[in-house]
Amino acid sequence: PSDTTILNYALTLEHLENAFYSGALQQFDEQAFADAGLPPYARGRFQQVADHEQAHVDFLSKALGDNATQPCGYNFPYTNPAEFSALSQILEGVGVSAYAGAAQFITNKDYLTAAAVVLSTEARHASWVASAVNKIQPWSGALDTPLTLNEVYSLASGFITSCPDSNPMLPVKAFPVLTTSPASGVKPGDQITLSFEGLTDGLTAVFLTGLTTESAEIEGDGTVTVPADLKGTVYVVVTKGGANVTDESTVAGPAVLEFDIDSHGDLQ
Repeated sequence: PSDTTILNYALTLEHLENAFYSGALQQFDEQAFADAGLPPYARGRFQQVADHEQAHVDFLSKALGDNATQPCGYNFPYTNPAEFSALSQILEGVGVSAYAGAAQFITNKDYLTAAAVVLSTEARHASWVASAVNKIQPWSGALDTPLTLNEVYSLASGFITSCPDSNPMLPVKAFPVLTTSPASGVKPGDQITLSFEGLTDGLTAVFLTGLTTESAEIEGDGTVTVPADLKGTVYVVVTKGGANVTDESTVAGPAVLEFDIDSHGDLQ
């Protein structure tokens, strides 16, 4: 993909985040955040994050000029500030993984620098939301997890309802949705159930963490045992190629799993 395509890919994500924050802050005032049990500083900081996302949209739109993609229609599944805050953590983490995964395609050094400083700001957002608001670990380890263009789009597309016909086409596709059960409270070593289209024998669950992967065989009923040593934010995809994750081998996903660790680095 060209630099213009990658910048429009990034702008697509920034439009989504911009709409996410502006919509929630229009809906929830200071009292709503307090009633949800969030810290008294939460809404004010979220307003700063919203301002950053608007600045990212403006920055990328200016760089792209007439080639800039326009915002889509969105639907975000939150009904209160606590749910908004939990989803914010996921979106910011995906944003970090998106920029990390796309950096390899950028050839213009000025664009690469621009992407780097946006990425670092998104990482600050993710760490702040996790630790200061949601009260869990601010990082998963020494290295973040890069995601491919299609993996990121698969996570983002669930929030997109429609886009202008005039928007430039991006070379991305969404994999089938992957959900996990139970949806929360899972610990490494637990057995979970994966639900997705195309369940059959011989499929593998691959858990992406940092620059490494771990895999486990999926049983015929969709159950799989989570590797016992995972920590922090982990992405899981279903493949038909064993532990080798490619766009061609991916059957469904990613889904996001969160394994909280305490201040000593031990699982909670």
